[in-house]
Amino acid sequence: MDSVRPAPWRRAAVLAALMLAAFTFNTTENLPVGLLTLMADDLRVSLTAVGALVTGYGLTVAVASLPLVHVTRSVPRRYLLTGVLGLLALASWVSALDGVPYGALLAARVATALGQAVFWSVMGPVAVGMFPAERRGRVIGLLSVGGSLATVAGVPAGTWLGGHTDWRTPFALLGVLALLSLVTIGILLPSSRPQDGHAAYGSAPDRRAFHVVLAVTALSVTGAFAGFTYVVAFLTEVSGFSADAVSAVLLAFGGAALTGVAVTGPLLDRRPRATLRVPVAAQAVALLGLWAAGQSRVASVVLIMVLGASVATVFMATQSRMLQVAPGRTETALAANSAAYNIGIAAGALLGGALLPVVGLRGTFLVGGLFTVAASVVLCSPVRGRGAARIGRRRANAGL
Repeated sequence: MDSVRPAPWRRAAVLAALMLAAFTFNTTENLPVGLLTLMADDLRVSLTAVGALVTGYGLTVAVASLPLVHVTRSVPRRYLLTGVLGLLALASWVSALDGVPYGALLAARVATALGQAVFWSVMGPVAVGMFPAERRGRVIGLLSVGGSLATVAGVPAGTWLGGHTDWRTPFALLGVLALLSLVTIGILLPSSRPQDGHAAYGSAPDRRAFHVVLAVTALSVTGAFAGFTYVVAFLTEVSGFSADAVSAVLLAFGGAALTGVAVTGPLLDRRPRATLRVPVAAQAVALLGLWAAGQSRVASVVLIMVLGASVATVFMATQSRMLQVAPGRTETALAANSAAYNIGIAAGALLGGALLPVVGLRGTFLVGGLFTVAASVVLCSPVRGRGAARIGRRRANAGL
C-alpha cells in the first residue's frame, strides 16, 4: 500500500467493508440452496437446474481465478475492488428483477462468480497491506469471520426472508450490501500499485511449500465434501434425526465454523504450521468418527461441530500460509488456492455421488476421512529450506 499507512479509522473501515463483501459474496454463492424449491417453482425449471446455479458458480470460480488474476495484476486494487463489487451489486439486482428468465439469472450468476474469483484473490493482500506485517494472520482471520457468517447467518436469513416475501428479495438486499462495501472501499482505500507494499509478495517464499499447501487444500476439501454433500441424508437415515432436528444440527455446524475461525485467527501469525495441521487432523477425526459412530445422535452432533470448526479453519489457514510461502505475487498464490478449493468441492461431490451406490452414506464419510488423512501425511513432510527463509527476510526488510 502507500508508504504511509492510512489512519487507523480508515483501515478499520476498509477492513469492515472487505468483511462485509466476503459475507455478501459467500451468501450470494450459496443462497439458491436455501431457496431451491421456491426458485424452481417460480422459474418453472427443475431442482437440478437451480442446483446448477450453485455448482456452475463454483466451477466458474475454479476455472477463472488464475486467468483473471493474471489479466488484472497491474490494475490498482482500489479500482479493481470497486469494479468487482459493482458487478456483484448489478448482478444481484438483475437476479432480483421480476420475471427474469432462467438464462438471464444464469448469466448473472456467472458474472458474480467471475467477480468472486478476483475478489478472493486480491482482498487478502489489500487488507493485510494496510497493517504491519506481523499481523497478517490476524487480518486473514477477521476476513474469514466475515465469510463464515454467510453460513451461520446469511443463507439462513436469506432463506427465511425469501420464504416470507419472495425469493428475489434477498438478492436485492445483497445488492445493497455490495453497494455499501463499494462506496466505503472506493472512498477510503488508498490508491497504489498492486506490487507495492509487503503484502504483494510472500514473507518467506518457498515453491515446495506452496505446492504442499495447494495439495492440502485440494485433498482436504475433496475429503470434506465427499461426505458433507450428503450430510442431510446421513443425519436422517443413519443418525435418525428428524427434519427439524437436522436444521438445528446444521446450525450448530455453522456456529462451530464461526467459532473455529474466530479462535484460530489470532494464532495464525504465531503458530502458522500448527494452525493448519491441527484442523486438518481434526477434520480427519470428524469424518472417520462419523463413519464409525454416526448411528449415535450425540456422537454425530459433536463430530459435525468438529467438522464445521475444522473445515472453515483449514481454508483460512491455507490462505494465511499462501501469504507467507507464495513464490511470486501473493494474489496469484491465493487465486491458485481458491481454484484448488473450488475444484475440491466439485471433485468431492462427484466422488461421493459415484461411490454412494457402492459404499453407502457411511462409506462416503470413510472415503472423505481417508482423503483428509492423505492431506495430513502431505503436511508431515519438511517444506522449507534456509535459502527460502533468507529470501523472505531480505524481501520483508526491503519492504517488498
